[in-house]
Amino acid sequence: MFKTLINKVTSQRVYINYMRMWPYVKPVWFRALCSMLICIPIGSLDAVIALALKPYMDLVMVEKSIASPWYIPLGIVAFTSIQGGLKYLSAYLSTWVGMRITNGLKIDMFKKLMTLPTSFFDKRNSGDIVYQFNNQADVACNGLLNNLSIFTQRIFSSISLVCVLFYNSWQLALIAVVILGCAFAPVAKIQERIKSVMDKSVKADSSIITEYNEVFNGNKTIISYNLQTNETNKFLDILQNIFRLRIKMVQKTQWLSPLMHVIVSVGIAAAIGYGSHLIMSGQITSGNFVSFITALILLYTPVKNIGNNLNAVQFSFYAIERIFKVLDSVPEIRDKEDAIELKNGHTNIEFKDVCFEYVKNVPVLKGINLKINKGETIALVGNSGGGKTTLVNLLPRFYDVKSGSITIDNVDIRDYTLRSLRQNIAVVFQDNFLFSGTIRENILLGNENATEEELNNALKMAYLDEFVSTLKDGLNTQIGERGILLSGGQKQRVAIARAFLKNAPIIILDEATSALDNKAEAIVQKAIDNLMKDKTVFVIAHRLSTVRNANKIAVLYEGKLAELGNHEELMAIPNGKYKALYDMQFKKQEAAV
Repeated sequence: MFKTLINKVTSQRVYINYMRMWPYVKPVWFRALCSMLICIPIGSLDAVIALALKPYMDLVMVEKSIASPWYIPLGIVAFTSIQGGLKYLSAYLSTWVGMRITNGLKIDMFKKLMTLPTSFFDKRNSGDIVYQFNNQADVACNGLLNNLSIFTQRIFSSISLVCVLFYNSWQLALIAVVILGCAFAPVAKIQERIKSVMDKSVKADSSIITEYNEVFNGNKTIISYNLQTNETNKFLDILQNIFRLRIKMVQKTQWLSPLMHVIVSVGIAAAIGYGSHLIMSGQITSGNFVSFITALILLYTPVKNIGNNLNAVQFSFYAIERIFKVLDSVPEIRDKEDAIELKNGHTNIEFKDVCFEYVKNVPVLKGINLKINKGETIALVGNSGGGKTTLVNLLPRFYDVKSGSITIDNVDIRDYTLRSLRQNIAVVFQDNFLFSGTIRENILLGNENATEEELNNALKMAYLDEFVSTLKDGLNTQIGERGILLSGGQKQRVAIARAFLKNAPIIILDEATSALDNKAEAIVQKAIDNLMKDKTVFVIAHRLSTVRNANKIAVLYEGKLAELGNHEELMAIPNGKYKALYDMQFKKQEAAV
């Protein structure tokens, strides 16, 4: 009967979801099958107590027979002990299978996360990512498997108990089955009532994760600006929203259980009323009646709480649908089927009529044309928001151009494999990300197979060797999450050492020293100068020496290439944008020097 219920409410979704889940179930199918098969005797044994009450009532309570069936109490204890052991084994197998399936989903979700472009992360907060790529797998598998075990037990419990009902009185059994069917009728209403609430609940649950992450990462800002009250109020708003959604979910689903209580009570009342007549007319014995009522109560009891189980199943199905929606998505930035490898070397890099926009119809870059030969350094300068960072982000394909093309040796970078393209490019950002772990582990990310000699050379070239020598644990010093235990200059030098080990022929320096003080900047700049040797370099810089020594200087203004040339050529342009920028920004540096 429970199986009929499930098929009626979500038969198509069940079939689709289970077919999609099969690759994850297949490696553990035997244990999963055992877990389900064990549920059959667990459910069926529910009938033992009800069936045993008939001879016990007739022989002991009614006839008061001296030869009372002593074996019945012992049999009940024995059967329930077996049932308890099987329940433990079923719970163990269900948990084992559930965790294996959950881990399989999480691995594939994480692999998918690794393929998604930067634009995907631009549009989402951290809570969305954590909830969608981690928590959803737990909701999908744990809720589904646990409730599937419960439903399997109850299906066979129902079958065995219905058999007991018909064994004792087919007339009363027909009444009970009709009432049971009426109890299932309202269940179909649940699915359509809770869909919108589930969508909002997912967003609310992810927002609370985001708030925790922001408090963790922004704790200094919160303290320095006395934002404790503000953040607490934001947290309270999130909690109140979750509270409202939980209450709304109760309003939309929990009416089912009390309704079933009423319907079930009608069935029990009808059975008692008509059963009394059957006893008085001698059609059944007192033992039949007691056995029947016991079986009926055992049958109806789980039905009264079926709403809670269906609610959990609906969440599981919803989570599965969201998971496979992500897994089925095709990343915007991916390898072509016939993509080729970019070898470790190049002759030139060219931007041809490159246009780009983050938001539709809001252009950021407009018809950029640039050509950089091997070994040249090009400095990108211009006012904030002019498109400098966007331009260099297009080269490793953090984003793809809207129109035009970027070529390396006259081959569009979209024709190269992403891995080989990015292997040829090393990026040093303004705020480099360091992973939790040791200094050694973070530097070796540039080349995991580097020798100790190569590692020491990278330390020396990045001016990091002296600092490391002062540390008790040296390269094995833990740096904390995001390198929190290092200063800004130290973090930059670790990132530069990492880039040294990568030894890529193309270097991108995105304002790598702009956030440092003068002393730290001077040291980091020496390290950068070492890194730039014999490389093709794109540098977004605010230091005069870096800009003046560049082979080419590209001036970007409102997304367009306004001027291009070396320092002397651009300074010779009357009322030129570079000259104006120099007079406003760089001249002060020159005077200071």
